[in-house]
Amino acid sequence: MSDAAAAAALDDAVTQLTSYEDYLDSKITASDLYYLEDEEMARQLVELGQWGSVLTREEFQSRKVSPLLRNQHWTSASAGKELKDNFLKALAEREENNHNGILNSIIYIRDRNAGGQEVSGFIDYAHRLQSEDFEAYFSGKKRLMPRQSDLSFYNRTTQMSTSHSSPNYEVITDNPSGMVFQNKMDRKILELNPWVPSGDNWSRSEVQSDLYVQVVLYDHKTRRT
Repeated sequence: MSDAAAAAALDDAVTQLTSYEDYLDSKITASDLYYLEDEEMARQLVELGQWGSVLTREEFQSRKVSPLLRNQHWTSASAGKELKDNFLKALAEREENNHNGILNSIIYIRDRNAGGQEVSGFIDYAHRLQSEDFEAYFSGKKRLMPRQSDLSFYNRTTQMSTSHSSPNYEVITDNPSGMVFQNKMDRKILELNPWVPSGDNWSRSEVQSDLYVQVVLYDHKTRRT
């Protein structure tokens, strides 16, 4: 195969994948998971190039052209879906406002991954909406789960813990009362402690879901309205 053909084939493969994590997963075999017994560790090894040459996150994003981004007009990923679970309904209700910047919602999820390990984490909903096609989640083809690249991620079984700031939030870990998130637009602090009362521009809602062990939504109203 020529270099041009190989590049075209790679571009086509990248276009079919929703996220960089999906790209890493495509490089992991069942045998790899059998021996490692840790999906997150397998992804790390792939990303580090331990099992061959791979695209960096930046290279992947530069090659990826999402069908949604090709359209001049935004299309709701939840539109026309018959949503039964409370969590998916709550995401659908917040989808448009997170897309247009009226809300910067954070999703806390605690559940078990494909390997049966308990994982939890905080997800910047607006950022994920920009970088992924949520149709797969709303249609039930995939489950939304925390990743190491999210605001925070914790694997209780392996004790792996990571945190990353996003385009909308700065992660502050040296706060006396524990980790908090600071909105980059208005600099407001979002408290994660359930005993701390909601502020004047953010709220905390626990959602009863049949799909997850625990789900909490933090809705931060920006000053764009």
